[in-house]
Amino acid sequence: MNEAQAYLNGRFVPCAQASIPISDAGFVLGATVSEQLRTFGGKLFRLESHLGRLGHSLEVVGLDPRISPSEIARIAQQLATHNHRLVQPTDDLNLTMFFTPGPYSSMVEPGAATSPTVCIHTFPLPFRLWADKYTGGQSLVTTSIEQVSPRSWPRELKCRSRMHYYLADAEAQRIDPQARAVLLDEHGCITEATTANLLIYTAGQGLVGPPHEKVLPGISLAVLVELAQRAGISYSQRELRPEDLATADEVLLASTSISVIPVTRFNGQAIGRGKPGPVQEMLLTAWSRLVGVDIAAQANRFATR
Repeated sequence: MNEAQAYLNGRFVPCAQASIPISDAGFVLGATVSEQLRTFGGKLFRLESHLGRLGHSLEVVGLDPRISPSEIARIAQQLATHNHRLVQPTDDLNLTMFFTPGPYSSMVEPGAATSPTVCIHTFPLPFRLWADKYTGGQSLVTTSIEQVSPRSWPRELKCRSRMHYYLADAEAQRIDPQARAVLLDEHGCITEATTANLLIYTAGQGLVGPPHEKVLPGISLAVLVELAQRAGISYSQRELRPEDLATADEVLLASTSISVIPVTRFNGQAIGRGKPGPVQEMLLTAWSRLVGVDIAAQANRFATR
């Protein structure tokens, strides 16, 4: 098979042929539990951790995918191995898995048999979207869009109901075309950036993040904390407000695709010296050693493709 494959509801199919009915509750309601992970050198990174978070999300929603974690892991490994052969050897993949309840009840015949939708697929990482961030940094702004209340769904649920991300980033880019949004809660406290955990660093306090119960438990965040603690940098959590970002020595974003990038501007003002700081650079180097890939160099290599 010389084309990328996907797994959909019990079958391997070409990615180009993987399709889901418009009656699926994932489309109708956005009722989709998901996980995204990436490869380094063609190898899936922290698969077990992602599967653990996935299992908790499925429990929160009450969704039985009718497939075991070990089978999901086997399929994910098989797809990553097969599909990585079809890209450049020095390139890498995003692997996405998502699960929905299947057909929305009001759009199927009464009594019709239904089953959950299970899909696992990959695509080449679009390094061009963030290659310049390792050296130039990311700009962040606050917007009028609040983080979803935990009374709507718990923060530890990894799902695709993300209209607030879309609206927040759209507003952010009207303020600054290069910016992403920071989401505040109803009390004006920092929760996270869209699709990324956020940390600040100060010489006196080390790395500081929002309280764990207020944010998605990021796999990349956990890796970053591990690397920091190995280097003797402390990590703690407390409520953070916009002024904490504005006065930090460094601000970092951590997520699956990017690993860790610096924030160099916040609400139009420079963070620290307005360029990547030594802690972010040290942590990125440590992460590169951990996975055997120069993360920034890999992204830069594919920036213009």
